[in-house]
Amino acid sequence: MSEDSKNTITILGEEIPLGASREINFNIAKLHTATKIEIPIIIERSKIPGPTILFSAGIHGDEINGVDIVRQLIARRINMPKRGTIICMPILNIFGFLSSKRAFPDGRDLNRVFPGSSNGSLASRVAHRLMHEIIPEVDLIIDFHTGGASRFNAAQIRIVRNHPELDELARIFGAPFVLYSNHISKSFRNACFQLGKPILLYEGGKSFYVDNNISKVGVEGVKRILAHYDMLHHRIKASPPKMPTVFIEESKWIRAKQSGMFKSAVNVNDKVEIDDVLGQITDPYGKIYHEVKSSIEGYVINVNEASLVYQGDALFHVTKQVS
Repeated sequence: MSEDSKNTITILGEEIPLGASREINFNIAKLHTATKIEIPIIIERSKIPGPTILFSAGIHGDEINGVDIVRQLIARRINMPKRGTIICMPILNIFGFLSSKRAFPDGRDLNRVFPGSSNGSLASRVAHRLMHEIIPEVDLIIDFHTGGASRFNAAQIRIVRNHPELDELARIFGAPFVLYSNHISKSFRNACFQLGKPILLYEGGKSFYVDNNISKVGVEGVKRILAHYDMLHHRIKASPPKMPTVFIEESKWIRAKQSGMFKSAVNVNDKVEIDDVLGQITDPYGKIYHEVKSSIEGYVINVNEASLVYQGDALFHVTKQVS
């Protein structure tokens, strides 16, 4: 990662010198009542030059566990760098967050419209400003997500293959798992990568829910990254991860073979063998009892916590090969 040695950076048209603290409102639109909708951006710059790191969350309005992680970085003053610059954007999709919905009011998924357009949809315009007025000043992005619906993700970093710098950063972050995942067209991760900006995508937990362990793994990972770049303030300590990170080469979804009432028998992070019972599917009348068994050996990195499932629903995400 290259280091920004500029004395002044420009975010949304505002010049910010070394040693400055700023809270800039990203004004994206107004409600029908003419009330402004703004995204607060918290910027902390040391007097000593160094890298600029962006911590972002809430690109989907229902993924609040990532919002909690970035909130903790600010509340615990982890975002006060020893050197360099830290930018925190706790909620990228403020509309979805306020309405408890994943998408924007126009129905678009913000994470599928990058790099956006200055004349496009509301979501596209937000993406365009983010990519043109914030990301150019950034050297590294860590973007926080959760699992969707009732699917609970184990804490994991997602990166693309064959990029040693990302492998090293993921190992330093120290989440239990690293999942090699191709970029999705028009996603924030893909748009940043196309600009040559290294990005780690952190997945953990599920939508509409804050899990303390998922938050802790995220916060501790951030501290390790900051310590790696000598940006972590001396009053804050970074601890090593409890176990080595498992790099996942392949994984497989195990799906429901029939509909019914579902109970999981395993948790995320569990190691399973072939033919281990992962859960049960039953019916309300006591006539059906179906055991869901693992067809592969590996770690469970996602569990569907829904009580009712349909045939074909994804129940468990299990690693297929690990390194």
